[in-house]
Amino acid sequence: MDNFKDNIADKIVKYPWLKFEVNLTGLNYSTWIQLGECFSKCEHISRIPLRPSTASEMHKVYLAKGVNATTAIEGNTLSEEQVRQIIDKKLELPPSREYLKQEVDNILFLCNELKNQICTGKNFLITKGEIKHFNKIILKGVPLPDYAVPGEFRDVPVGAGAYKAVDPQDVDGLMNAMCSWLNSDYFKIPNAPLIVSSIIKAIVAHLYLEWVHPFGDGNGRVGRLLEFAILISSGVPSPAAHLLSNHYNQTRNEYYRQLNVATQKKDVCDFIVYAVQGFRDGLIEQLQYIFKQVLETSWENYVYEKFKEHKRSEKSTKRMRTLVLDLSRKSEPVPKESLVTLSPKVIDYYKQGSAKMLSRDINELIRLDLIEHTDKGYSAKMGKMLTFLPARVAKESQ
Repeated sequence: MDNFKDNIADKIVKYPWLKFEVNLTGLNYSTWIQLGECFSKCEHISRIPLRPSTASEMHKVYLAKGVNATTAIEGNTLSEEQVRQIIDKKLELPPSREYLKQEVDNILFLCNELKNQICTGKNFLITKGEIKHFNKIILKGVPLPDYAVPGEFRDVPVGAGAYKAVDPQDVDGLMNAMCSWLNSDYFKIPNAPLIVSSIIKAIVAHLYLEWVHPFGDGNGRVGRLLEFAILISSGVPSPAAHLLSNHYNQTRNEYYRQLNVATQKKDVCDFIVYAVQGFRDGLIEQLQYIFKQVLETSWENYVYEKFKEHKRSEKSTKRMRTLVLDLSRKSEPVPKESLVTLSPKVIDYYKQGSAKMLSRDINELIRLDLIEHTDKGYSAKMGKMLTFLPARVAKESQ
């Protein structure tokens, strides 16, 4: 490391915020605890078994969030819902807005390329060529300033807000130094899981890319994509690897403020604290999403099991099973008169039935301990699945 710093000593003097070092002692104990939480939650997400359809849906949900976030920060006005429609190949835009879709398609292509590369066991090496490849794809077919050449380092001075980026003649040398630094053992923390050190490395790589600002355009998207690549290559589940971009977009003013603070202080610690907090909070939200899917699957299996030896006709069994499963998808109790309109299937089952039929079904479902009656209406007893959770946590999880 000393030889490395000796080789770029003149650059460090010229740009004192580019020290190519991270003083980890500057991180507070809360951030280290959160980093441990991040590792633990990534492990949980990786190991929870999900139905293939549920896993696929989750991948698309967070892919849409991440891609929307990294493009929205740069001014793309498409919504998260529209990005999801692009993922599902269902969105058409007028010619005047087609470039917005193209920008999203470019990021989607790179995210999927990286995911497939990592899943096939290929190592991700941070090189100038790879970073240039990111920029070339990101800027493909989108409006650009005249001085920006996709996939090529800039040869003109640029800035971001009040920040003046490094001189163009220094870009190549600094990018060489950055890639060597990131590929070295510098970020390995003794006795710490790889994911912990990779979270720090990903955040620092993003920050340094923004500081060097090597391209005429697309630097922010390249930095966030580099962050994604480092996270996913370290074992962070692909849905979770999008969470930092989503955090930056949700706290956009703070994101820019933290970038400025890091430059002024010539220190990355505050930015790491800010980013880790957002990553950890995003993982909590993601686990809640997974927990809800697991709970629904377990409840559905339980309902089918309860009806396995049911004595009534197959038709009535299907009708009651549909009623309780559709009721379980409601967050609030449902009045008796509204039960028959829960879903198209329920409507079809009860449209020619009598009021007595519904009453009989309700009584049977209560007897089977699958639903309960409250002052506000009827609810599915999904809380039965939360046997080992403290009462407060179980209530919050429903």
